[in-house]
Amino acid sequence: VARHFLASYHIECTEEVKQGVVNTMGTIQDIVAEKCVEYFERYRRRTFVTPKSYLSFIGGYKAIYKEKFASVGCLSERMRTGLAKLMEAEVSVNQLSEELAMKEKDLAVASKKADEVLLEVTMKAHAAEKVKMQVQKVKDKAQAIVDDIAIDKAAAEEKLEAARPALEEAEAALQ
Repeated sequence: VARHFLASYHIECTEEVKQGVVNTMGTIQDIVAEKCVEYFERYRRRTFVTPKSYLSFIGGYKAIYKEKFASVGCLSERMRTGLAKLMEAEVSVNQLSEELAMKEKDLAVASKKADEVLLEVTMKAHAAEKVKMQVQKVKDKAQAIVDDIAIDKAAAEEKLEAARPALEEAEAALQ
């Protein structure tokens, strides 16, 4: 009976597994019939396993299978969607990795140029410092000369002031 009702029903499995399901349903029906006899012997109440209850059992199996198959299909679709998004993410990550590698190369070039400019600026700063020191030495020498001249000038002016009365006398005498 199960073979007849499940033959046209699509179950996602091999033919051997489908035959196992049919056999298991028959075995379960036999076990239920035995339990009905045991129930009668124990409680003295009759219960029956009818063809209708067996068909109900098969219908219940089909309904549960359909529900679970749909649920698994939904999960499968979600997994496919997730995998597709992971693949997209992988492509994006690979693309970003390539861009990052290019940016790192550009950064290395820019860093090298910056190091070269820094070295050049440092060298020029050292050269400027040397020139500044030389200029300072010249300035110090010039200042020393200016100071010496100022001292000599002050001494000369003192002598001039000391000699001025004599000069004025000599000028007054000529006239």
